[in-house]
Amino acid sequence: MANVSYFDWENKPRVKRHFSEDFKRSKVRELEKRITSIADISRTYEVNRASVYKWIYKYSAMAKKQVKVVVEAKSDTQRIKALEERIKELERIVGQKQLLLEFKDKMIEIAEQTYGVDIKKKLSSKLSPGITSTVRSTKKD
Repeated sequence: MANVSYFDWENKPRVKRHFSEDFKRSKVRELEKRITSIADISRTYEVNRASVYKWIYKYSAMAKKQVKVVVEAKSDTQRIKALEERIKELERIVGQKQLLLEFKDKMIEIAEQTYGVDIKKKLSSKLSPGITSTVRSTKKD
């Protein structure tokens, strides 16, 4: 449904505005540095998008060099969202693994108390064949 303000432009006399060359150059520099967007300039200063594009073609250093800048903001945004989802998934998995480790440690502790046996392996105990120790023994023979 249309607002009343939508139809206000018909009642207002058309005002022809002129922007200074410095103003146009500053806005084009902002666009080149990606501080603002064409839509933002168009909305803020009530300028037609085509006019902003004319400013770019006239004042942009890249336009004079015929350098085309391809901005794929949508794909970047989608990639960032996908990476954030991946991070959340990995954090969830790490959390589950941490719970499992804590559960196993508690089970070992309970079993040690119940049966009176030291279940946890110590570094000084014999390693199975094929496994070498990376820790040097401190005992002197």
